[in-house]
Amino acid sequence: MVRFAAALVAAATIPAAFAQTPAKLVEAAKKEGSLTFYTSIAEKDGVVIAADFEKRYGIKVNIWRASSVKVLQRLTAEKQANRWDVDVVDVSSPEMEAIFKEGILRPVNSPVQAGLLPETVPAHHGWMPQFLSVFVQAYNTNAVKRSELPKSYDDLVDPRWKGKLGVEANDSEWYCGLLKALGPEKGAKLLGDIVERNGWSVRSGHTLLTNLVVSGEVPLGLTVYSYMIEQAKQKGAPVDWFAIDPVIGRSNGIGISKKPPHPDAAMLFYEYMLTDAQPLMVKMNYLSPVKKLATTIPGATIHYVDATADRAEVDRCENAYNALAKRGAK
Repeated sequence: MVRFAAALVAAATIPAAFAQTPAKLVEAAKKEGSLTFYTSIAEKDGVVIAADFEKRYGIKVNIWRASSVKVLQRLTAEKQANRWDVDVVDVSSPEMEAIFKEGILRPVNSPVQAGLLPETVPAHHGWMPQFLSVFVQAYNTNAVKRSELPKSYDDLVDPRWKGKLGVEANDSEWYCGLLKALGPEKGAKLLGDIVERNGWSVRSGHTLLTNLVVSGEVPLGLTVYSYMIEQAKQKGAPVDWFAIDPVIGRSNGIGISKKPPHPDAAMLFYEYMLTDAQPLMVKMNYLSPVKKLATTIPGATIHYVDATADRAEVDRCENAYNALAKRGAK
């Protein structure tokens, strides 16, 4: 078991810039004047990013925000209608992969990509990791004592956790990642035992799950995003988090439309998001895919979900998680 947020908030020196953007690209992007950005990034954080970009270049960022699934649905509908309104997309990696396979994104080769963690970069370059998320275990400090925290998933079979656990309804990536890391049979049996003996509360949305840990309604959340619980902790909420090994991580990706209305502004924003925006992401407690800013969890191994995995295999695992989640919620 690994404890406390300091493990993820690295004390790395953040350079002011990672790459020099060619002057001609900046000039051409300024002439276009604006770009349209579809994203699932939290609204308050997207505003910070857009404001910084606009301050640097004087280029307006028009944001349309929704869940990753809704962004996928909208882009698919727009393609069918032969509408190409979007310039840049930034959503969770499974949806990014689906958007790429729909022929909505263009492969991009840029020098800035060399600075990214190779294990998070898809070979086709149809999108790139823009930030990383890890599933951690968050607890309400008024409901759970630090000395009682489980040291492994095996400890969660103990009856002391009956009625105290919570997961997010769509976190099949966490489940599938654990099965891959622990071994399919061992992992499935272990999580099945936890559910059969103690059950768990199934909630839709990571923000809701985080808020329920804050309120104490869910004393221990098993699939909370590290940056969300850290933001709540810094605001004074009675919460903390730790990480049970193995730790499962995933990425949000960024990609450029196949037919962007503002191609130069799109490319400039894409490179900005992979370079100068990264310090902002770190300050907002996101994890960076940039090698110079990458953090680790001492004593734990992060296994990143492969968003390009065979769809049939992914579907089978998702169905297994959905069945387990429903069984545990009864």
